[in-house]
Amino acid sequence: MQTQSEPIEPVRVTVVVGSNREGRFGPVVADWLLTRIADRDDVVAEVVDVAETTLPTTFATDAGARTQLAEITPKLAAADAFVVLTPEYNHSYPAALKNLIDWHYTEWQAKPVAFVSYGGVSGGLRAVEHLRQVFAELHATTVRDTVSFHNASASFDEEGRLRDPAGPDAAVGVMLGQVVWWGRTLREGRAARAYGG
Repeated sequence: MQTQSEPIEPVRVTVVVGSNREGRFGPVVADWLLTRIADRDDVVAEVVDVAETTLPTTFATDAGARTQLAEITPKLAAADAFVVLTPEYNHSYPAALKNLIDWHYTEWQAKPVAFVSYGGVSGGLRAVEHLRQVFAELHATTVRDTVSFHNASASFDEEGRLRDPAGPDAAVGVMLGQVVWWGRTLREGRAARAYGG
């Protein structure tokens, strides 16, 4: 147990960039998010981008599948918390993101998951609602507040800066505050006793 004088270790957050479509807008939103995270001293970020990850396409347990997962699985296992960045495809989230999620189980357990979504009129919120159900099944805790970009491409200028940052910057501050609280609390809980899922 830490005393008052000991510094608290930052929460290790893995940011999962969930889109792999050609011409995707995700990296613009991811850059904004990572800049906001870098402004804090209570969070450190690692990125897992499904577009830069080769995942198995079947549930075979051969050496090839293990090799493909060897780079990404440790990043998920080491995380105290996750922020999933997702677009909305056909009223839900991308297949590549589902594949990444489904290849892992214990890596998500007893950890908080937050969401940043983007899209058209809905801002990706339908994708987030589907993801909440998936992560509940994986014994993860989803945080209440999200950040959502409606008509995302119009929200950012040509250099990838928000045209009106006040609302999103406030929203991400609230969301990251929840991630830190849950991340620390569940990290301490896992250290004290094994999760019984």
